[in-house]
Amino acid sequence: MTRKRRRLWILVACGLGLGSATALTLSAFSDSLVFFVSPSDLVKGTQNARTVRLGGLVEQGSVERSGGGKPVATFRVTDGANSVKVTYAGILPDLFREGQGVVTLGTLQPDGTFRASEVLAKHDETYMPKEVADALKRSGHWNPDAGPPPPASTWNTLAGNKPGT
Repeated sequence: MTRKRRRLWILVACGLGLGSATALTLSAFSDSLVFFVSPSDLVKGTQNARTVRLGGLVEQGSVERSGGGKPVATFRVTDGANSVKVTYAGILPDLFREGQGVVTLGTLQPDGTFRASEVLAKHDETYMPKEVADALKRSGHWNPDAGPPPPASTWNTLAGNKPGT
């Protein structure tokens, strides 16, 4: 084997190694990506069986808790236009309550319910995740030029009401 041919084989081997490492890294990143969606996005069916973050407000009067071996909670998350039923097996955060903002991590089930593996509650009354604010703006329930977002207690009554009407 000549020097030229040996060099070529070394370059080919290095190229294959680098290509394999790049492919493995990219596939690892794609498995760990989690997108934020609003209930309206989820109802439209834009998400398949991948894990997503669902954000919005807990609808008034929708929280049901059941005991047993492991506590199970069922509630509805709304963005004002649509709502999605969420089931969560585990202990809910202390700040979780009706009318408050929440972000849940999980998957949409074939029956239309969202099975959450993690529930995060907002930390004070003035905080609103950027994605939830964007979803409110898109749905037409909040115009930032008109003032602060509507209070959480009115979210499940916003179905036909637009700001300024």
